[in-house]
Amino acid sequence: MGAYLNISDSAKDYLVGLLEKRRGESSDEENVQKGDIGIRVFVQQPGTPQAETCIAYCRAGETEDGDIPFDAGPFTTWIEKRSESFLEDAEVDFREDQFGGQLTIRAPNARAPKVSDDSPLEDRINYVLYTEINPGLAAHGGMVTLIDVVEENTAVLQFGGGCQGCAAVDITLKHGVEEALLRAVPELKAIRDVTDHSFTENAYYQ
Repeated sequence: MGAYLNISDSAKDYLVGLLEKRRGESSDEENVQKGDIGIRVFVQQPGTPQAETCIAYCRAGETEDGDIPFDAGPFTTWIEKRSESFLEDAEVDFREDQFGGQLTIRAPNARAPKVSDDSPLEDRINYVLYTEINPGLAAHGGMVTLIDVVEENTAVLQFGGGCQGCAAVDITLKHGVEEALLRAVPELKAIRDVTDHSFTENAYYQ
C-alpha cells in the first residue's frame, strides 16, 4: 500500500494534533467502546471531473466493509476499497502560512476513469457519462451527473448547464442518455431525472 498514499511528516504532525484534540473531546466511555481514533481517506465521485479526495475522522467501529488498513506511522489510517486505485500516488501535505496552515491533498489519479467488469455499478455509469455522453452534451452547454443508484438498479441523474430547464430534457433523457447507459451497463435497469417528483421513494426528492 505504500505506493498509494504518501503523507508528509508535516502532515502527520498536523493530523496527530487534530486527532489528540478529537480524543480530548470524546468521553472515556466513547474511547473504550469505539477504540482509538484515526483517519479514513476516500474519493467522492472517483473517475469523474467532480472527484474530491477527502479525509475524515474514523474509529475502528466506524469503518466500512472492505476498507484497507494503511500504515501511516503515528495513527491508524483506513483507505476506502473503492477509492484504492484512484489514490495511487496521492500526497497529503501540510504547509504553514500566515493563517496557521493548510492541509492539502493531491490525488492526480482521482479523476482518471478506471473501470473493469468488477468495478462498482456507480463507477461504470460515471465512466459512460464522462467518456461517451457528456462530451456530446458539452456542445450544447449541458452535462449529466449521477446522483445515486437506488434499488432495482435505477440510476438517478441530474442535468446541468444548457440541459437544465430545457424542454427537450425528457426527449434527451429517454432517447439519448438512457439508451446509451442501458446498452453500456447491462445491469442498469432504468434511469430517473432527479427533478422527477413523481418518483418519491427517496428522501432526496423534495
